Amino acid sequence: MSVGDVSKRILLGRKLRSSQLGETLLPKRIALPVFASDALSSVAYAPDEVFIMLAVAGASTYVWSWKIGIAVALVMLTVIASYRQTVHAYPSGGGDYEVATVNLGRNAGVTVASALLVDYVLTVAVSISSAAQYAAGAIPGLIGHEATAATVAVILLTAMNLRGVRESGAFFAVPTYLFMVAILGMCGYGLLRLLAGDLPLAESAGLEIVPDEGWDGPLSQVALLFLLARAFSSGCAALTGVEAISNGVPAFRKPKSRNAATTLLMLGLIAISMMMSVIVLAKKMSIRYVDPHHLDKLRAAGGSGLPEGYDQHPVISQIANGVFDHFPPGFYFVVTVTGIILVLAANTAFNGFPVLGSILAQDGLAPRSLGSRGDRLAYSNGIVFLAAMSILLIIVFDAETTKLIQLYIVGVFVSFNLSQLGMIRHWTRHLATERDPAVRRRMLRSRAINTFGLGMTAVVLVIVLITKFLAGAWITILAMAFFFMVMKAIGRHYARVELELAADEQDKVMPTRVHAIVLASKLHKPTLRALAFARATRPNVLEAIYVSIDAKATNRLLEEWDDRHLDIPLKVLHSPYREVVRPIVEYTQEIRRASPRGVVAVYIPEYVVGRWWEQLLHNQTALRLKGRLLFTPGVMVISVPYQLRSSQLAQERGRLDEERVHAGDLRRGRVASGDTPRQIDDV
Repeated sequence: MSVGDVSKRILLGRKLRSSQLGETLLPKRIALPVFASDALSSVAYAPDEVFIMLAVAGASTYVWSWKIGIAVALVMLTVIASYRQTVHAYPSGGGDYEVATVNLGRNAGVTVASALLVDYVLTVAVSISSAAQYAAGAIPGLIGHEATAATVAVILLTAMNLRGVRESGAFFAVPTYLFMVAILGMCGYGLLRLLAGDLPLAESAGLEIVPDEGWDGPLSQVALLFLLARAFSSGCAALTGVEAISNGVPAFRKPKSRNAATTLLMLGLIAISMMMSVIVLAKKMSIRYVDPHHLDKLRAAGGSGLPEGYDQHPVISQIANGVFDHFPPGFYFVVTVTGIILVLAANTAFNGFPVLGSILAQDGLAPRSLGSRGDRLAYSNGIVFLAAMSILLIIVFDAETTKLIQLYIVGVFVSFNLSQLGMIRHWTRHLATERDPAVRRRMLRSRAINTFGLGMTAVVLVIVLITKFLAGAWITILAMAFFFMVMKAIGRHYARVELELAADEQDKVMPTRVHAIVLASKLHKPTLRALAFARATRPNVLEAIYVSIDAKATNRLLEEWDDRHLDIPLKVLHSPYREVVRPIVEYTQEIRRASPRGVVAVYIPEYVVGRWWEQLLHNQTALRLKGRLLFTPGVMVISVPYQLRSSQLAQERGRLDEERVHAGDLRRGRVASGDTPRQIDDV
C-alpha cells in the first residue's frame, strides 16, 4: 500500500462496498442532529439579528421582540407542517426540487435547485463565521483572524463528512444534544429565576442605544411597520435548514417518510422553544445589542462613551453570564457548546447539498461527477465543491456574520414558495382521480396546509426582498441566476451529446480502408512490439513514420531499419522547425482527406513505469500527440504499452495489497478463521 493510500485510509477509513449502503442509514436519534443542527443552531444568531434591527430606533422598540418571535415561530410551524406533507408524498429525496419539477415544470425545478444550492453554501459560510466570532470572543488571540479560523473549521468538517453520513452523524450527535441541554437548561433556569424575582440584568443593561439618524423621533405607523418587517425578515433566518430533511429522506431508516416527518416535528418544537425562551430572557434582562460594526451607537449611562476596548458579547453569551452569575462553569459550558454547534450546523448543508447535487447530476443539470459515491458511499465530489464555495465566501466577506446574514434567507424562501405551490398542484391533480372519501379528506387537509403555508411564505419572501434587497439580497439573486443559467447550459450540453451519440444504421457501415501508422522514434523493443501488433490487425496499409529533426539520427535509424530487413516501409517526415507533433497530425489529416470514408489508425509505443518520478521523464510527447489526434475526425489512437521493470514493482505492490488481510475481514467472512494472514492492515 502506497503512502497516498495509507493517508487516505487514515483520513476516510476503510472502503465500503455498494452493498453496504443500508448500513449507513440513520435512526431518528442520529438523523435529528445530522439534519436539524442548522435550524437549531440558528438560535445562536437569529435573536441577535432581531435585536440588531430593532436597535435602529433605540432600545424602546425591544418591546416588540417577543411578538416578532411569535410571528417567526408561526411561520416555522407552518413550514414544518407543509414539509411533513412533502416527505410523505415525495420520499425519494428530491425535496423542493422534485416537487417543483414534477408539478410546475423543469424551469421551476431548476429555479428551486439554484436557490437551494446558494442557500446550502451560505449555511456553511454563516454558521462557521458565527462560530468564529464566538471563538474570538472566548480566545482573544483569534480576534482579527476569524476568517482563517473559519476556513480551518470548514476543512475539518469536510474531512469528517468524507468519512460518510453515518460516521459523521454519530460524531456530531453528542455536541448537538449537549447544545439542546445547554440552551434549554439555561433558559429553564433563567425563567425559574424570573418567576422567583432574582433574575439579574445583563452586562449591557446599563448602556443606552443611540437611534440612527431619522429614527430618533416618534415613529410613524409606516416607519414602525417597516422596522418590524426588517426585524421579522432577519429573525426568519431561524427557518433555514428546515428543508434539509425533505432532501435527506433516503438517509433515514425504514419507514423513511414517517421517521423523517417525526424528526421534522421534533425539530420544530425544540427550535421554537429555544428561540422564544432566548428572546424572552433577553428582553427581561434588558440586553442592549447593536450591529458589531457600529458599537459607537452604544453609550454608557449618562451619554458618555464606552470604555476603551469594549467587546460586545452575543445575546446567548450575555444571558448565560447573567443566569449563571454564581456558577461560572455553566456559562463556559453554554458558550463552548454554542460555538461547537455553530460549526457542526454546517453539517446540515454537507448532507443536503451532495444529495441534491447527485439528483441534479442524474437529471443532466450538473456534472456527472457529483453523482458518484466515494470510498465511504458519500457523494465526495459534492462535499468538496460545497467546501470550496463556502471558503471562498468566508474569505470574501472576512467571516462577518452580519454581512453574510443579509444574503441568507432569500434562496430558502424562494424554494419554500415554489415547493408549496407544487404541493398544491400535486394534491389537486390527485383529487381529480381519487374517489375514496377518507383519502380525499386527508388530501383536502394536506392541500389546505400547503395553501396556508404558501400564503405565509409568500408574505415573508416579499418582506425579505423589500427589506434586504439593497442590504445584500441582490447578490443572492444574482448568484441564483448564475446557477440557473449554468444548470440550463449543462442540460443543453448533455442533451446535444445524447442526440449526437444516438446509434443509427449508418454506424454499422465498415470503413472502406484502414491506413495504419506506427510511430517510430528508435528501433527498439517498444517499436517492434507496436509494429507486430499493428500487423496482426491486418490493415489495408501499414507503414512506420519518423519525424526527422536531426540528420545523423535519421540516417542511423534508416541504416538499422535496412539491416533488420523489416518489410514495413519507413516514411520520414522532415521537420525544419524541430516540431514532432505537428508533422504527424498534418500527415494523418492528409491521409484522411485523400480517403474520407477510410480510417487512420495511429499506433503509439509507450513505456510503462512504476515510480511517480519516472512519469515525469517519459511519454510527454505521446501525451501531447494523443491530445491533438483526439480532435481529428477519422483518426483512431492506439497505445501499445511496453512495461519496464519498475512497472513490475508497482504491480507487485498492488498484488500484495489485494492479498493482505484487512481489519474486519474475519468478522465479515472474507477470510476463514484458520487462515494465517501475511500481514494485518489496521489502517
